[in-house]
Amino acid sequence: MSTVATPDDVPPRARPPACRADPPPGSGPGSPTVPARPARGPAGPRRPPGPCPPGAAHTRGGERVPRPVRPAPRTAHRPPLRIPRRRGAHRAPPTSPRRREDLMAPLIQDVLLWAPTGGLVAVGAVALRYGRKAARRGAVLTALRARTAEVERRAAEAERQIAARDEEAAHLAESRLPALVYALQDGTGDLSSAGDLLHRELAGTATGKAYLAVLEQVDSLTAAAIERADAASRAAVQAVTRSVQALVYEQQAAITRLLDTEHDEQVLELVQPIDHTGNQLARRLQILGVLTDMWPGRQRDDVPLLDAVRGGVSRIRDFQRIKVPGESAHWVVGRFVEPVVLAVAELLDNAARHSAPTTPVEVSFLEAHQGVSIEIHDAGPGMAPEARELAARRLAGKDPVRFTELRVPPSFGHLGVGRLAAKYGFRVSVDEEHSVHGGVRAVLHLPRALLTSPPAAEVPEPAAARPAVPPPSAAAPSADRPEEAYPVAEDGLPIRRRSGTRKPPPTRPASVPPSPGSGQSLAAFVRATKSARTSDEETS
Repeated sequence: MSTVATPDDVPPRARPPACRADPPPGSGPGSPTVPARPARGPAGPRRPPGPCPPGAAHTRGGERVPRPVRPAPRTAHRPPLRIPRRRGAHRAPPTSPRRREDLMAPLIQDVLLWAPTGGLVAVGAVALRYGRKAARRGAVLTALRARTAEVERRAAEAERQIAARDEEAAHLAESRLPALVYALQDGTGDLSSAGDLLHRELAGTATGKAYLAVLEQVDSLTAAAIERADAASRAAVQAVTRSVQALVYEQQAAITRLLDTEHDEQVLELVQPIDHTGNQLARRLQILGVLTDMWPGRQRDDVPLLDAVRGGVSRIRDFQRIKVPGESAHWVVGRFVEPVVLAVAELLDNAARHSAPTTPVEVSFLEAHQGVSIEIHDAGPGMAPEARELAARRLAGKDPVRFTELRVPPSFGHLGVGRLAAKYGFRVSVDEEHSVHGGVRAVLHLPRALLTSPPAAEVPEPAAARPAVPPPSAAAPSADRPEEAYPVAEDGLPIRRRSGTRKPPPTRPASVPPSPGSGQSLAAFVRATKSARTSDEETS
């Protein structure tokens, strides 16, 4: 059988000291009798008494030893909630269930009241902690997002710049360089003709500066190549012009020998077309020489303005269609005669070739305060705006003439007239608004510096007695004014007489040109042509 341990069986060190501060329960007067707690089992051990309450005395070794009192912790104490009891209610014994409910009710209420508060505090603390963590994480994430966005922005900017440079390179190769080269070859452009950058933000960058350097190099190299090509072309044209002019002079010398030995009117009639063609060829060569900065080749004395115009009429193919006025009181200074004659011939030829063969080309003089204007009116279809602008630019004579820039087929008329105008001081213009026939009006204005007064011994003859305008032939130059009066050649210009006697050329009214079928008339003007060439040989 198991034995039950008693307090006497516990060793002295294991038994707690007995407390003497309080009497045993139920020993006090008036104390209710509390029934003993039933044992858990028939042989269950007895629980040893617990420690003495604070302030109680206990014995140790038969001596009474006071127990130290510990100070109570400073905590907020809330008195238990007391539930009022109704009067007359029976007080349940402490051990009854009703009594236990009454004792537990305040505790339950305290727990119910304090539990939510503590929970809220705990939840708040946890929420605050996690809120701080979330805030820190949010700040980190925000910084990461900002950095990522900055990296993406830089990457996008780099891609955009690369694409812009690629597009700019393609724009340079496909648009800017061809435009610059075309403008330089056409002679109407410079470095600005290449246009601007496709992306303006590259103007100050290394890429923009590199592209500008490329354009400048192309500009300089192209300009140098154009200058070399133009110089070579000019030298070639000048050499060909001089050689062909020598052949033309030989042809004219052959015609002179023919006239010295042959007096048959039929032969002279056959010589006239050859002589006329030779005059036109000489005029074309003169224009080419002017474009290559050559001297026109003839020096004359002062002549009347009307004779200068007639000299221009005699050098074109359709001379029969030209209507020249009867009289003019102005004279042209000798050194300007040949340039004026050549310019008038080119303007008349241009008007005749660009109008119907049955329509006339009228010439008129207009006196102004600053000089005299020679107006040439045709009845052609007019000029397109682009052609009129090109003609105005060429007639101004300000741009240099480049043979490498001439169109196919080339036109030298306006270019030569513009060079003559710029070199000798007269002005030439074309328009359509003031044409009397609805075509084109060409105006050659001679300032006062190019004009002079007629000689004192010169007595103007009536218009009917003036020499006729024969079919074209070569004109004769004169270096010095002769002491005797000069006869008038077939082109209306004065010629120098040989030392020997020569029959003067026949005269015909200005309004009646010689008939192509008249052998005597042709013989007369061919003889006059011979006389003009002879005087040309003497003064050249």
